[in-house]
Amino acid sequence: MATANDLRRGMAINYNGDICVVLEFQHRTPGNLRAFVQATLRSIRTGKSSDIRLSSTEKIEAVPMMTTKMEFSYKDGADYVFTNPDNYETVTLAAELVGDAKNYLVENGEVTVTFVEEKAVTVEIPASVILTVTDAPEGVRGDSANNVQKAITVETGITVQAPLFIKTGEKIRIDTRTGKYMERA
Repeated sequence: MATANDLRRGMAINYNGDICVVLEFQHRTPGNLRAFVQATLRSIRTGKSSDIRLSSTEKIEAVPMMTTKMEFSYKDGADYVFTNPDNYETVTLAAELVGDAKNYLVENGEVTVTFVEEKAVTVEIPASVILTVTDAPEGVRGDSANNVQKAITVETGITVQAPLFIKTGEKIRIDTRTGKYMERA
């Protein structure tokens, strides 16, 4: 059995008979009071999030998790379909579970899906992805006094600020944590 101090983001725990994933946690020690851990949990069964407060010495039950490398196959309505490249099994996940990762998903793009009790709970994308520019307006000559940037659109439909020399059809690397242009690919 672990204590509340051992909580980490992405960890699965058994809380009040329900299996939950830790979305955020913060260890606090206010003035002259005892230390406690404040956490945001999302229930796997209901999908609802809740804020809880635990004593730092309170016992928690960690639930084993399994991570699998998968590839994005296609979008089916509002859902996203992922395929395991080893055994070709498919998993369909709701848009809420995929979250902001949907802005960087391209066909056959690799992701890491975390399962708890054979139910997908999180989707993680690489720190950077290579996307093709679909729309890049021409830069105006003489606008290069400083690091001037322009808004371009990539194949997933998001808009990114990039240098003036980027043209339609080029491949660029984007940081998925910040959503910013990194370099040509």
